Amino acid sequence: MHGLRLRAGGWQFAPAFWPTVAALFFFVLTLWLGNWQSGRAEAKRALQAQYDAATQDPPIHVGKILLTRDDLLYRKIEVQGRFDDAHTILLDNRVQGGVAGYHVLTPLKIDGSPLAILVNRGWIAAGRSRAQLPVVPLPHGTVRLEGMAVDPHSRYLELAHATPQGRVWQNLDFARYTVLTGQTLQPVLLQQTNFQPDGLQRDWPRPDTGVSMHLGYAFQWYSLATTLAVLWVVMNVKRERNANAPAVE
Repeated sequence: MHGLRLRAGGWQFAPAFWPTVAALFFFVLTLWLGNWQSGRAEAKRALQAQYDAATQDPPIHVGKILLTRDDLLYRKIEVQGRFDDAHTILLDNRVQGGVAGYHVLTPLKIDGSPLAILVNRGWIAAGRSRAQLPVVPLPHGTVRLEGMAVDPHSRYLELAHATPQGRVWQNLDFARYTVLTGQTLQPVLLQQTNFQPDGLQRDWPRPDTGVSMHLGYAFQWYSLATTLAVLWVVMNVKRERNANAPAVE
């Protein structure tokens, strides 16, 4: 069944209905995927710009008042208090420099407040076996921390369907962690940047990491959409056997 029939000289363009519908579906799908990857790249660029601007601003002091996520997210903050090592968790499968290890997350009880803030203190290498967890030094007494407030519900830390094994978690489920610890936490994760003599590495990746990857994927999807369009045209253009014979409809 042909819904369209065009002639030019000895050539005829007559696309069939259902193959055209299928081609249109995949053409729209590949365009949407290309736009989605382009959007991811732009979002990471915008986040990096926000980070760069925040590094030039003075830090926000976090004290006894429970702030909102929008007050703190992607802002440089400072806080003072004591670490609560009883509720330290290790995020598994964090690789740095090709070495497997953990991110060490410990809540900091804020001075003069019933509130706490969860701190990603940095990276530590895994032990010789999974049964032997690394010993993480803990600063004693009151400490003053600086860092960037990041989203605990971000894709990097999104919940995986795995049950935490003691202190070792595959990913951070912020709601579950809050319930298990019974603490009232500020609604962000503090990514610590200032030095502490704990041996942890705090080499945080740039937020725009992966922009080139997303652009590469977008280019592939757009190229596929273009290829589909060209193939649809080429496969539906045919040369008539006898250009002078009357057309039979």
